[in-house]
Amino acid sequence: MSTPARPLRWLIPVVLLIAWLGVGGGLGPYAGKLGEVATNDQAAFLPRNAESTQVIDAQKAFQRNETVPAIVVWTAEKQDAPMGDAQRKAATDALASLAGSEGVVGRPSPALPSEDGRALQGIVQLSPDLGDELPTVLERVEKAGASVSGTTVRLAGPAASQADLSDAFAGIDGLLLGVALITVLVILLLVYRSVLLPFVIILGAVFALGLACAIVYVLADHDVVRVDGQVQGILSILVIGAATDYALLLTARFREELAVHGDRFAAMRVALRESFGPITASAATVAAGLLALLLSDLTNNRALGPVGAIGIVCSVLSALTFLPAALVLLGRKAYWPAKPGPAGEKASGGGVWHKVAALVDRAPRKVWAITLAALIACAAFAPTLTSKGVPLDEIFVNDAPSVAAQKTLGEHFPGGSGNPAVIIASADRLAEVTEAAERTEGVASAAPVSASGRPGGEPLVVDGRVRIDATLEDAADSDGAKEAVAALRTAVHAVPGSDALVGGYTAQQYDTQRTAEDDRMLIVPVVLAIILVILVFLLRALLMPVLLVATVALNFLATLGISSLVFTHVFGFTGTDSSVPLYGFVFLVALGVDYNIFLMSRVREESLRHGVREGILRGLTTTGGVITSAGVVLAATFAALGVIPLAFLLQIAFIVAFGVLLDTLVVRSLLVPALVRDIGPKAWWPGALSRQDAGTPPGAESGAAGAR
Repeated sequence: MSTPARPLRWLIPVVLLIAWLGVGGGLGPYAGKLGEVATNDQAAFLPRNAESTQVIDAQKAFQRNETVPAIVVWTAEKQDAPMGDAQRKAATDALASLAGSEGVVGRPSPALPSEDGRALQGIVQLSPDLGDELPTVLERVEKAGASVSGTTVRLAGPAASQADLSDAFAGIDGLLLGVALITVLVILLLVYRSVLLPFVIILGAVFALGLACAIVYVLADHDVVRVDGQVQGILSILVIGAATDYALLLTARFREELAVHGDRFAAMRVALRESFGPITASAATVAAGLLALLLSDLTNNRALGPVGAIGIVCSVLSALTFLPAALVLLGRKAYWPAKPGPAGEKASGGGVWHKVAALVDRAPRKVWAITLAALIACAAFAPTLTSKGVPLDEIFVNDAPSVAAQKTLGEHFPGGSGNPAVIIASADRLAEVTEAAERTEGVASAAPVSASGRPGGEPLVVDGRVRIDATLEDAADSDGAKEAVAALRTAVHAVPGSDALVGGYTAQQYDTQRTAEDDRMLIVPVVLAIILVILVFLLRALLMPVLLVATVALNFLATLGISSLVFTHVFGFTGTDSSVPLYGFVFLVALGVDYNIFLMSRVREESLRHGVREGILRGLTTTGGVITSAGVVLAATFAALGVIPLAFLLQIAFIVAFGVLLDTLVVRSLLVPALVRDIGPKAWWPGALSRQDAGTPPGAESGAAGAR
């Protein structure tokens, strides 16, 4: 192979390094600016065609000004003490004093007593575009409510929840990124005991993140993609984890080839040639799996798809351009004070993996039988993981003021107070629809919205339609409330000529849950098919890809089983977000296949040289340390999502982190090698390797070359 002239071969890495330094300097700040184009308006992430989404559009006509309600709740300072008329009047006057103040839309409602007489509630409509001013406005509302003597005041409702949600995501750019990078850096320093290499890898990941965030920023600013706090956080973690994984694979191979060739340029050519296929195939599986989310009817799923795929592309671009340039320029100094040595040396962890390989070689059937039985036992608990949504009082991991207020509201008023089911119907069928709603089991009351905004007034009619608010008996996030919404839809749809639609918070949760179930039925087989096709082209076999996909799917089910037990008995969750199983599947299956790609591509390479049996042992020994390190880094990176106090992200963090470790330490290290060792060359059917004797290397170099 001809090599570039000596000045030119130095010029290429220098140019690449300068280019990436320009990317880091010019686009790096976008990693902290993505929040400027992010939205945490959950209405923007509902199913596209669901009935509750249609209601959101329809009810806008009934709002002269779009608003976000804050519910003010008063209880007596003395427990169970009744609220007197004087306190009710004082509360009404306190709310009235807010009329016309900054951020308050219209005139607040009067304070209404609960049936038990021990609480009051009033509603203040706020402007939806307050942004960072929302906490200040809510503080003013709370201060006004606190003027009622002898009472304790709390704020519930969408405005209070939005403020708590914004607070949870506050500083997400700096906090999450800092925790993730420090975690990765510490792990790399401990594993590789090198001073420069961890910083080079981290720098490459940061450059990739800056490029990804800049692209996403531009697309989001032009409304091509949507970004919320969850997508923003996952993008950061995904890029850092993926870029680090790809970097570890390349640096390990470069270290190995550097010990063999001596010349840094020759070593990098071989390292790039042998790593390019596994890295790009790995990136393709993750990116394709994420893009499959575009098939979802949930907008937040579709948002994560292209945003995550952009992150993966930027990660692999950094790993295959910036990192080789930096490693070539640094040479052996990149690994200082360690010295590059052949893969499998005891100093690099080879001693442990020699023992693992020997165990797999000695008793493959016993190894895969025991690991398979253990995984199946864990998977047996997977059906117990409920994905009906996270209750309002569990959305935040720590105590949130809006959650405490909502709990107080539910103790004294019907469970659905403040979050009614919204019915939009024909005005000439108002009486029939209202009567049908009131008769529905689980509905406490139903009344049309009046033109004056006060209870009992003349109904507001817009374009021949009316809005009816139905207060549910059960809490808006409960299973009982969702059942009531389903029954309510049946009842009002049955009114002839009503053209009724039922929406509201509970209906949105109900529609989201059902849509998430439909999405899983569609997207799961699509992702598996995409990964299978990529593996077939990479490994040039049929049976092996099927085997790998099956083991990774089993790992996912086992992870769900363990997660169900941990969520219930350790974290105390009564349910999981409806998107958690799908997100967990996409990340775990796509990322889990990564490690099998790294392993089996090396096994195939060694098998072509030394025979199938020796290829398995050599592949496991040479990749054991680097793949385990990559798995630990990725698990720790996703675990960093736990710093954001939201149940959804904590659940995703645990599922991916635990699943990656289970896949790395059990599936990839024991189950897959033992199965392939036991099956022998037939595992590579119908490729050339399937025609080899199990322990016999190819007869000639020409044969090996032809098999390649």
